[in-house]
Amino acid sequence: MRLRYTLPALADLEGILDHVAERSPQSANKIAERIGTITTKLCDRPHMGRRTEDLTIRRLNARPYPYLIFYEIGDDEIVILAVRHGARDPTSMPGGDRGSRK
Repeated sequence: MRLRYTLPALADLEGILDHVAERSPQSANKIAERIGTITTKLCDRPHMGRRTEDLTIRRLNARPYPYLIFYEIGDDEIVILAVRHGARDPTSMPGGDRGSRK
């Protein structure tokens, strides 16, 4: 499987990393590394994320960091839709995530 970020997801990630880097460049690098590790694993285990209310969209926690990665599984690719802070309003998340289902 191939991994692809949408432009909004790249903008989310850039915004997060820029915001964190203002306070701690080292922390921003760790967050980027963690999100990269998680998204790379999706290629081998695409169903590891939990379903949102929109059953085509899944989400993963980027623990120990408070970020959520939203994605869809295509025929030959994983599409990263968004990267959001977990404290944001869940209804504004992809899939209208008010809580996830397995």
